[in-house]
Amino acid sequence: MSSNRDEPLAFTSTSPITVSDHLGSFHADPSTVSSSSHLGSASNSFQNDTFLGESSIGNGSGIGDAEYGFSRPEFRSGHLAGSVDLYDRHVFLCYKNPSVWTPRIEAAEFDRLPRLLSAAVGARKARMKRETRLTICEGHDGTETSNGDVLIFPDMIRYRRLTHFDVDTFVEEVLVKDGEWLPGTPETLKGWYVFVCSHGSRDRRCGVCGPPLLNRFKEEIEILGLHGKVSVSPCSHIGGHKYAGNVIIFGSNINGEVTGHWYGYVTPDDVPTLLEQHIGKGEIVDWLWRGQMGLTEEEQLRSQELRLQLNGEANIERSSNEVIQRQLKDENTSSCRSQVEGLGCCQENGESCCQNPVLPGKPDNLDTNERAVKATTEKKKSSKKLLSRMNSGKGTFTRKVRARPTWLENWEREDTYATLAVAFAAVSVFVAYSCYKQLR
Repeated sequence: MSSNRDEPLAFTSTSPITVSDHLGSFHADPSTVSSSSHLGSASNSFQNDTFLGESSIGNGSGIGDAEYGFSRPEFRSGHLAGSVDLYDRHVFLCYKNPSVWTPRIEAAEFDRLPRLLSAAVGARKARMKRETRLTICEGHDGTETSNGDVLIFPDMIRYRRLTHFDVDTFVEEVLVKDGEWLPGTPETLKGWYVFVCSHGSRDRRCGVCGPPLLNRFKEEIEILGLHGKVSVSPCSHIGGHKYAGNVIIFGSNINGEVTGHWYGYVTPDDVPTLLEQHIGKGEIVDWLWRGQMGLTEEEQLRSQELRLQLNGEANIERSSNEVIQRQLKDENTSSCRSQVEGLGCCQENGESCCQNPVLPGKPDNLDTNERAVKATTEKKKSSKKLLSRMNSGKGTFTRKVRARPTWLENWEREDTYATLAVAFAAVSVFVAYSCYKQLR
C-alpha cells in the first residue's frame, strides 16, 4: 500500500503545464454542439479545433452556479472516500482544450488521435500488466504541452508528439511491454501535477466548477511562487461528476513513490489548503479525499480510517497525558495521606509515639480518581501501565512511621547515673565490710 503522507515540496527541475486562458467557453448542453465543431481535414490528427458556443454555465456564476456549481442543492451530500475505481497507471493525452472537446472525445469520429488511442488501449487491456486509465488533458502547440504529448503516471514520463500513425506501436511497446517507444525519447517529469475535470460538454457540473478552480490554482501558484514546481491543467471526464469539482494530484510521497490522490467537492476556497497541506506539507486533506491510485475501494476506506485514528490519537494523547499527570499527582497525595492515617498513632499512657503528625483535612476520593484514570486508559494503552504502576504502589510516596520503642531505646541518661551510683554504693559497702572483718 502506498504511503499516506506525501513528500514535502522539493524539486530539481521543471516540466510545467500551461494553464489555458480559454476557460470561459464550454458547452451548455451536448445538443447545442455546432456543426462547425466537426470541421477539419480527415487526414489530420488534430481536427475539431473550432471553439464551441459560449454558455453562461461555463463561468461558474448566476443560474449555472445555483443549479450545477458549488451552490447546487446536492453539493457535498455524498460520501467521498472509496469512490475511485482500482487502477494502477494513468495516461494523459494532451489534446486541444475543453471548449472543443465533444461529450465523448475518446470516441469522436473526427478527433482521430484520441479515438484511435482509446481504441488501442481498450483492445490491449487484457495483455497489460497494469490496469490503465486514459484521460484527455489540455494541449497547445508551441508550448510545454503540445498536442500529441503523452504523460504517464506513476512512471512520471512524457512522450512528445504522438500522431495517429504511431498509436498502435506506442501502445504495444510502452503500455503492454512496459518498454520505450523508439521513435520518441521519454522525458522525466519533475514536480507536482494537478488535473481538474473541466469537461463541460460531458457534464454541466464540471463545466461550471472546473474553470473557477483552474483560475484559483493559477492565482495561488503565482502568489506562492510555485511556477515550475506545480503544474495544473484541465482534463476530461474522470468519473464521479456528482463530486465536482474533481481534482487529481500526482507527486512523490515521503518514500519517493509517485501517488495519485483524488479529491472531490473542491471549491476555489479549498485550493490554498490543497497547495499548502497536500503539496507543501505532504498531508492528505481527508475531508475532501476521494481515494488513491493503486488502492481498492476497501483499501481506500481503511487507509482513511487509519489516518483519522492516528490523527485523533495524536490529539487525544496530549490531553490524556495531562489528565493522567493530574490524576497521578492526586493519587500520590491521597495515597500518602491515607497510609499515614490508616496506620494511626500508637497511644500508651496518654502519650503519642508518632514521629510525624498527620496533616489536617480529609483525604481525596480515591474511587473517583481511579475511575477517571481507567476511563482515560481505555483510549491509550500506555496509560494502563501507568495505572498498574499506581495500583501496585510503585511511584507513590509515603511517610515512615516508626514502631513502638523497646525498653532499651527508652533508657534515659539519668537511669544510667542512678544505676552507677547504686553499684558504687554496693562496692563501697562491700569494701568497708571487708576492711571491718580484717580489723577484727
